[in-house]
Amino acid sequence: MFPLTIAAAQSISIAGDLAGNIARHQRFIAAAAEQGVQLLVFPELSLTGYERGLADELAIVPDAAILQPLRDLARAVGVTAVVGMPIRLSDNSPVLIGALVLGADGSLGVYSKQHLHPGEEVVFAPGAGGEPLTIGTDTIALAVCADFSHASHAAAAACQGAGVYAAGVLITENGYVADTALLQGYAAEHAMVVLMANHGGATGGWASAGRSAIWASDGLLIAAATGTGSQMVVARRNSEGWSGAVVAVEPA
Repeated sequence: MFPLTIAAAQSISIAGDLAGNIARHQRFIAAAAEQGVQLLVFPELSLTGYERGLADELAIVPDAAILQPLRDLARAVGVTAVVGMPIRLSDNSPVLIGALVLGADGSLGVYSKQHLHPGEEVVFAPGAGGEPLTIGTDTIALAVCADFSHASHAAAAACQGAGVYAAGVLITENGYVADTALLQGYAAEHAMVVLMANHGGATGGWASAGRSAIWASDGLLIAAATGTGSQMVVARRNSEGWSGAVVAVEPA
């Protein structure tokens, strides 16, 4: 079993402040590199905030030049980063909730949210998902928030051979217990490590619960953030198994 280090970026997004949020993401990517992280996953719509009213205006094509500094940094420090962004696959296509995979090798991958939360259909169209990632010998499947509320989504990831199921989310206090029970259950049921990256602060009129977490493939908690705030939850695997840590990340 090869070593693997993954992390959930519990970042704080400022509404519509793409430049500022990019700077905050750069801080997280740099901090992840210091921790030897290979895969860093950000919350749903992390680069704009969960701002449905701004999504049409802010949506970009995945390879837009504005994200090049993030792509360059990810490649320079050797961290694959999954960032949340409203996207269009072409200039006139519907807006999707995207998770863009900025590869440590300079590649660009696209995952789009398949299962919308009620109310999101006013702004967004359902996406088509995306191919699993490969890091070393590990297969990682992605999810965005309401995707994981469908048991079939996690089951499909397991059928694809995923050993890690990584979700960028926005979960409030009211939904936290039920949602994390689902995620923890998937870990045990499908023998997958499950990562949940939640927002570190309020966004889009919703108060995030924070408490991003990573569970081992037997369902046991590896590590979780304490409440809200700018934190990174890290899980490391070596020959002796998994260990976890929580690292504070100073906002830009």
